[in-house]
Amino acid sequence: MKVLVGVKRVVDYNVRIRVKPDGSGVLTDGVKMSMNPFDEIAVEEAIRLRERGHATELVAVSIGPQAVQEQLRTALAMGMDRAIHVESATALQPLEAAQVFCALAQQEQADIVLLGKQAIDDDSGQTGQMTAALWGRPQATFASAIEINGGTSRVTREVDAGLEVIEVDLPAVFTTDLRLNEPRYVKLPEMMKAKKKPLDVKPVAELLGGNVPRLELGAVRPPPARGAGIKVKSVEELVTELQGRGLI
Repeated sequence: MKVLVGVKRVVDYNVRIRVKPDGSGVLTDGVKMSMNPFDEIAVEEAIRLRERGHATELVAVSIGPQAVQEQLRTALAMGMDRAIHVESATALQPLEAAQVFCALAQQEQADIVLLGKQAIDDDSGQTGQMTAALWGRPQATFASAIEINGGTSRVTREVDAGLEVIEVDLPAVFTTDLRLNEPRYVKLPEMMKAKKKPLDVKPVAELLGGNVPRLELGAVRPPPARGAGIKVKSVEELVTELQGRGLI
């Protein structure tokens, strides 16, 4: 069984986001970049599937400039077998990324495509669902548990009402939720070994053709500053203030 895992390079979740003065985007110069946390969970799950005897080959995929190879090497150090860098000078929108993953899933004859449920930079949460639709295969999104049983998979999903358990036929697309697992810590010797693992580079045009972006970024603005609070002297005054603001 071959597992294809998406890896996205994003601003580290510990970094405070700052908007460019001209409002054209987010400042990334000199900012720490990391693997998207949900994608890190997907990488860990792929490794655990192999440890449980279900997967034989694990392939990490990232889309972007040469810098994304840093995150691919991290995935290789965690335990992935090889990596594919889809080289693109511009950031792809969810549908374009889905087209790339669909094309690679068909080329690689993948049995499972594992993606994070969303990226912490754009929070779109659409790529996994679009990949499944384009590929014409089942999807199990927001997974908090994955069990493989031959040609099918039993997946526990995080939904608004609690948990939902579904069964899908393989090949399929899975997206990972926070409670699926806790990614392992990567040690320095593993990072050194990862440099020797194969990393192929493919131009994005080879997989996308002549597609053009469907959305245009207008402007990026920081959220408004939080206003100062007020002090009240009693519970009665607090209730009166909340009622006046229509909050209770």
